[in-house]
Amino acid sequence: MTHRHKFDFPAFYKALSSTVTARDANWKTVSEQTGVSQSTLSRMSKGRQPDAASLTALAAWSGVNPVEFTAAPKSNPEPIAMVSKLLRQDPDLDDAGADALEAIIKTAYDSLKRRRVQTD
Repeated sequence: MTHRHKFDFPAFYKALSSTVTARDANWKTVSEQTGVSQSTLSRMSKGRQPDAASLTALAAWSGVNPVEFTAAPKSNPEPIAMVSKLLRQDPDLDDAGADALEAIIKTAYDSLKRRRVQTD
């Protein structure tokens, strides 16, 4: 039996948008560097999903892995663990900076997350 995993396009787009901002770029530059048309990028901002070639080009440009935005049952690591790993990989942060950001994010996450319902 084949299992289809849902792709969280809004989360992928937010990660892509954050990358554009972090690189001090704009969407026109993204279009020029990836070959993805500005009209496709505009439609994406309105929630439309791009074709596979555009998604691949954007993923390669940004370093954002689309696979990380699919829901796989019970195989996903804890979000805070993922954040911690990413913060420690950032060459612009020392250990103290990564610790401080992790504490801020963990506090906010703990206060905002939905409580899981345990199912057996």
